[in-house]
Amino acid sequence: FGDTPGESVYLLGETRDELDGSIWAQVAHGHLGGMPPTVDLQWEATLARILSTSSRDGLITGAHDLSEGGLAQALVESVLAGECGLRVVLPEDVDPFVWMFSESAGRVIVSAPRGEEIRFQQMLTAQGIPHTRIGVTDPDSGTFEVQGQFTLTTDELRSAHEATLPTLFGVDPI
Repeated sequence: FGDTPGESVYLLGETRDELDGSIWAQVAHGHLGGMPPTVDLQWEATLARILSTSSRDGLITGAHDLSEGGLAQALVESVLAGECGLRVVLPEDVDPFVWMFSESAGRVIVSAPRGEEIRFQQMLTAQGIPHTRIGVTDPDSGTFEVQGQFTLTTDELRSAHEATLPTLFGVDPI
């Protein structure tokens, strides 16, 4: 994400209850089997075109795919890479667990700069692109919050993220 306060964060694409073969299933249950997420190559091409056009036209400042780890992992990686705080509000009518950990294909999170949100949303609607505004950046907050679920400091996120592999291999984190 960019370093400008108040950038809107959007989830593009559809989230389905697709947890088979996911990182969550592997870590929580030691299971990688089941049906993989459905892939629609025509949709993937449309999404790539929209991302390219939006970037060229200044409608987005950042983007991150949703693959291993789903929305949760993509948001954490974006917060850490951009060194910015983020406040996320999930839609009321969704299962927060599915939204955070599903690995449905053809999804991406993007950040839109202040002043471009309306134009960006109008373009998405005109193109028939499923989208949901899920958050706002706050570079000065130093926190990652998913409203009603949890709040962590970016330092806590970085520490957990950087300690994962050393812990798995029995090495002291640096």
